Amino acid sequence: MSAQPQTYYTPEQYLEIERNATYKSEYYRGEIFAMAGATTRHNVVKDNLVFNIKLNLRGKPCRTMSSDQRILTRHTDGLYSYPDIVVVCGKPQFSDLYKDTVMNPLIIVEVLSKSTEGYDRGDKFLFYRQLESLREFVLIDSKKIHAEVYRKNEAGIWFLASEAIDIQGNIYLESVDITLPMEDVYLNTDDLPLD
Repeated sequence: MSAQPQTYYTPEQYLEIERNATYKSEYYRGEIFAMAGATTRHNVVKDNLVFNIKLNLRGKPCRTMSSDQRILTRHTDGLYSYPDIVVVCGKPQFSDLYKDTVMNPLIIVEVLSKSTEGYDRGDKFLFYRQLESLREFVLIDSKKIHAEVYRKNEAGIWFLASEAIDIQGNIYLESVDITLPMEDVYLNTDDLPLD
């Protein structure tokens, strides 16, 4: 039995499909990848982050956009993805007239799960680093208390700038001057299953 031939889509075809779909998919180099649902613990951690970041952005020309916000990383042959949280400061730049795909995130946050951790830490971070506007990339583990902030310095070099590994710790987002205590990030997660 022979394998089915791979179907490849143009970015325009992907966007047409995606804008009419009832579920989210990411796109890279002609392929469309359906996104899996998240665990309850993942969602609680993400919602805690959104609440705390949004609260700390009051009075600043910045906004949070949650996991329904598509972004385009143009230098990677068109990676369209849905980060868990995006922070945009100033006016959002959109990829086309539909104004539903952002191209200028300042901060991207990914909440790690067992199925996505390798991709989020590896290729996805490599793709995100090509975004000229991006200054900080945040990884939050949903299974244990562990948070990392990667920051781009003046020379364009990415480095681990802030890390927390216990409930008393915190991480610092320099680009928006926000400190996030782990007790707030992991609030109400003690009784939730890890997977």
